[in-house]
Amino acid sequence: MVKLPKFPAGELMKKQWVIALVLLLLIPLVFALGGSLSNLINPEIAAGHPNYARNYHLLSLLKTLCFLVSIASAGVLWLLACLLLIRSKKRSYLWLLLAVLGPLGFAALATLDDLTKVETDSYTRFLGKLNWIVRVGYEACSFAIIWELAWQAMVLKRTLMIQYEAATTGVSTAQIIDIQNASSGMWAFGEGMEVMYLVVLLYLLRPVVFRIGAHVTATLTSHKAR
Repeated sequence: MVKLPKFPAGELMKKQWVIALVLLLLIPLVFALGGSLSNLINPEIAAGHPNYARNYHLLSLLKTLCFLVSIASAGVLWLLACLLLIRSKKRSYLWLLLAVLGPLGFAALATLDDLTKVETDSYTRFLGKLNWIVRVGYEACSFAIIWELAWQAMVLKRTLMIQYEAATTGVSTAQIIDIQNASSGMWAFGEGMEVMYLVVLLYLLRPVVFRIGAHVTATLTSHKAR
């Protein structure tokens, strides 16, 4: 029987790395919560009550405030995730300026060499063996593959959502697609945000996937050699 590989302490994911991943996973939840709260607030319920104008204004302000707070909270989570990624690599906090570039900035942060003064893990050792030409090619290929994976994941999610909506509402998929095409700008923006979010997650998980693959390969090789 092949036993599952045991990962050395700290080999799979650093503490800062784990927290950064959790923060990134919280971003869509924060957006969803803010949007739900904003949708629950209907300024028109002030109609027929005294001080309608004032109450309508206050409810509208509260509705907008919920939306803005969700955006600000997501921004804070994003900055904290980038900061933790920088700290996990023992890099200068000045690298945090790249956070304003979104997924491109995160990709740049993910490619930084780890300056931690401890025994390096398998992924760090792998990067250390690459000369700069091969490293540039590796990072370019990684970016293209990760972006394509994120795009295909978004397309799959869109297809599944259309199929689900068609099954639950009885509306044909062609009609649903036509409705989406009528507001293509809004859908394109939303799907673009999904792709960028997935790109960031995949970059954060790239070292983890490499380490798991390296451990599994080493384990299988050792068993075959016996």
